[in-house]
Amino acid sequence: MMEKTFDPAAVEARIAADWEAAGAFRADRPERLGAKTFTVVIPPPNVTGTLHMGHALNNTLQDILCRFERMRGKNVLWQPGTDHAGIATQMVVERRLAAAGEPGRRDLGREAFLEKVWAWKAESGGAIVNQLKRLGASCDWSRERFTMDPGSSRAVLKAFVKLYRAGLIYKDKRLVNWDPKLLTAVSDIEVVSQNVKGSLWHFKYPLADEKGAATGDYIVVATTRPETMLGDTAVAVHPEDERYLHLHGRFVRLPLVGRLIPIVADSYSDPEKGTGAVKITPAHDFNDFEVGSRHKLPLVNILDAEARLLLKENEAFLQGVIENDDLSGTLDSLHGLSREEARKAVIAAMESRGLIATIEAHEHQVPHGDRSGVVIEPWLTDQWYVDAKALAGPALAAVRSGETSFVPKNWEKTFFDWLENIQPWCISRQLWWGHQIPAWYSPWGAVYVAETEEEALADALADAVKREIYTDAEAQAIADDPDKAVDLLTRDDDVLDTWFSSGLWPMSTLGWPEPKNDLAARYPTDVLVTGFDIVFFWVARMMMFGLHFQRKVPFRHVYLHALVRDEKGAKMSKSKGNVIDPLNLIDTFGADALRFTLAAMAAQGRDIKLATSRVEGYRNFATKLWNAARFAEMNQCRGRHGFDPTRPHEILNRWIVGEAARAVAEVETALTQYKFNEAAQAAYRFVWNIFCDWSLELAKPLLQGPDGSAKDETRDSIAFVLDQICKLLHPFMPFLTEEIWAIRGQDCPRESMLALAQWPDLRGLEDAESEAEVGWLVDVVSAVRSARAEMNVPAGAQVPLVLVGVAEADELRAKRWAETMQRLARLSGIETRAKAPPQSVQLVARGTVLALPLEGIIDFDAERLRLEKSVAAEQKEIAKIDAKLGNADFLRRAPEEVVEENQERREQALARLEKMTAALKLLG
Repeated sequence: MMEKTFDPAAVEARIAADWEAAGAFRADRPERLGAKTFTVVIPPPNVTGTLHMGHALNNTLQDILCRFERMRGKNVLWQPGTDHAGIATQMVVERRLAAAGEPGRRDLGREAFLEKVWAWKAESGGAIVNQLKRLGASCDWSRERFTMDPGSSRAVLKAFVKLYRAGLIYKDKRLVNWDPKLLTAVSDIEVVSQNVKGSLWHFKYPLADEKGAATGDYIVVATTRPETMLGDTAVAVHPEDERYLHLHGRFVRLPLVGRLIPIVADSYSDPEKGTGAVKITPAHDFNDFEVGSRHKLPLVNILDAEARLLLKENEAFLQGVIENDDLSGTLDSLHGLSREEARKAVIAAMESRGLIATIEAHEHQVPHGDRSGVVIEPWLTDQWYVDAKALAGPALAAVRSGETSFVPKNWEKTFFDWLENIQPWCISRQLWWGHQIPAWYSPWGAVYVAETEEEALADALADAVKREIYTDAEAQAIADDPDKAVDLLTRDDDVLDTWFSSGLWPMSTLGWPEPKNDLAARYPTDVLVTGFDIVFFWVARMMMFGLHFQRKVPFRHVYLHALVRDEKGAKMSKSKGNVIDPLNLIDTFGADALRFTLAAMAAQGRDIKLATSRVEGYRNFATKLWNAARFAEMNQCRGRHGFDPTRPHEILNRWIVGEAARAVAEVETALTQYKFNEAAQAAYRFVWNIFCDWSLELAKPLLQGPDGSAKDETRDSIAFVLDQICKLLHPFMPFLTEEIWAIRGQDCPRESMLALAQWPDLRGLEDAESEAEVGWLVDVVSAVRSARAEMNVPAGAQVPLVLVGVAEADELRAKRWAETMQRLARLSGIETRAKAPPQSVQLVARGTVLALPLEGIIDFDAERLRLEKSVAAEQKEIAKIDAKLGNADFLRRAPEEVVEENQERREQALARLEKMTAALKLLG
């Protein structure tokens, strides 16, 4: 006997253990070896991570696809794994060491510190894997990978060396995002822009004549970072700005420094902003770096790694500085100051010289490190780079040709924009946790890149002989002496950006570069499900690497889901206190309710506004299905293997089997098109509205009637359809459906657990005759119920139903179903007339004109007045919202979620207005 209620907490862990014991999710199960493959690689979550709502959405959608295709008979591999998360993991371990009072990273040394990291990873890392299992993720957990496991590490070394030898990896001095607290370069995704209320200083730069002497005139430039002016190497004006045409090619004397710097004509300068003249600091601003490259300006780096002023011993800085005691004293006082201290000192020095024109309040965005919280510095430093431009070409061509398609398609334009303007990719990080760069430096200044130190040594010795640094005998002696060999080369300290190893993920997880691998069978993978925010950082890089090393795209489709926001549309953040924890929702409502909520709201290209009430609502849906299964059990709808769904005699049974076939087709079509919300809604509509509300209700007279063939067939039909519902809902609600499937299988043994059952094949079971008959009944009763509600007819009042000018077929239907119609629509009787009686509400269902005589039951005039007032109120509300949305100033200033909220309110008001207008028409 089924329990009265479904308790997810009591069921989920047990079912997950059953799946694990059966190896249900393992790829290449014996019975599927000849089947078509379906392969998905998980976006590897950080090993430091815990399940957040973005993970829950991403993995729910992947799981729906994998369970769906597994049930369709495919040999499914959902490849799991985690990312080593360089900075995040290193910070976690450093904080743990500090909390325990242990020596810090620098005191421990690299080798000992890395032992601590691996120990943490073994002890605490990967908690998110167990959390994904709680969500129901049907990955092949036996193949779990880690971006620093031996296989992935071999792939990284092989890729780096191959790219280096192809001239696609090189070392260069360029600007990077530098974190002066963590002392490493960071990627763009680890940089967050924050609005800061600051100032815009307008500085006067003295013009100089041909001999470098002051003319007495000035050009005014504006800056938010006065401290960087010490590294200026030019002033730029727009080539067509008439105010400055006479200054093209002239020079200014840089205040405080005394260096002569040119005035260059460059379109980067915007004549409409500020004075139209901008200072150019190529070593401390990304845009200025590009201007400097175009005009071959010197790069003057005035900051050290900790973002302190580095003036002494800076040859580039001192070039062109005039001999002046006043300037020298000022520079001496600035050396070694932090950015904040230097700003104050520079402003004071400029003010004392009368070189500040104006100061104005200015709010602007400033980049901060997402982990350190400090201001990120564009900093000139030697780093390793990938020639991303060269690798981007094939990736662009693959998307343009349709080898890889994006869903929604509009993201392809963004992909094109990014890759067409791609810059060299900085792949080195000044960390210890990560893949150490396989480059070794020799005493004679050469670099040797190889997969192992032994290979690098062999290359270095062969090169040294060529260079006549060593003789053959000397080189052989070094090679034979381990102590000499170790001392000869020094390995690069840097590690690789984590996006480098994750860019190889579709290949490395399938076994590349080992000779024995799954690439032939499973590459390209079928679909990548990920967030739009990492299209550039991850998707594009997998495309570039996959096409370079395999000459094939890594995936055929890329499904990009949107963000999960709070119920008001605001982005979730700890600072706002609006973060919704998916694990709390699972604890409260069960994993199935959360999964179904996310799927039902995952419309392509639209953010999800998640309210706890929605999850509660879909928990109620789970309860509805559980109660339907209990109803079936109590009415002995057990099912039997001999039931033939193509041959029911009773029209009601033919109808529900046909409706099940229609629902299966709708869900299947939607899932193959990645329309998760439409699939979920089609399943919900069938289960709740058609099966529970109508089929079971209409079947009650048969189930409660005398024994016989009609009763037996109805039991068999309900049991059959309930099984199809379990299959239909399994990709969305795996725990609930597996439990119902197992319980019902006690009376009718199953061939397999539901996770491995066959997807419903109900083609050909739709029945036009039964749909016309039962569909008519459903639509008539529904129309009457709606009209009663809209007209405020008292719930207990029984009213007559008149079929107006009805066709004979509908009149016969009404007679056949009269008792049912009267019971379900609370009717006092049913009759046919040529004309509608006076004081009737008229409606149409399936072409049949219906009239509800309501004289004496409702006050028509009062009802009309009520509806007219409601219509006026809704029209006023819509006009008010339209005025807001038509106001350009409102659209510019209001947060995105506020604009969206108003748009939604307008849609809701329009829907209410439509209903009220329709109700008014019913009153005549």
